[in-house]
Amino acid sequence: MKPLSGKDFARLLESHGWSLQRVNGSHHVYTKPGSQVRISVPIHGNRSLKTGLQRHLMKMAGLLP
Repeated sequence: MKPLSGKDFARLLESHGWSLQRVNGSHHVYTKPGSQVRISVPIHGNRSLKTGLQRHLMKMAGLLP
């Protein structure tokens, strides 16, 4: 899995139907209609997400099995 920055991961979520609900500091919170899951993406410039966090967020978003 290629490491993504927070900005790139946010774009990926938006392309899969997630919408930005609110911004709390450097964390962008995304929701999807019909789902109770909220995903908080840390956006710290162009720093890439840690592998475990990225995998966890992708599973929550339904992008991984």
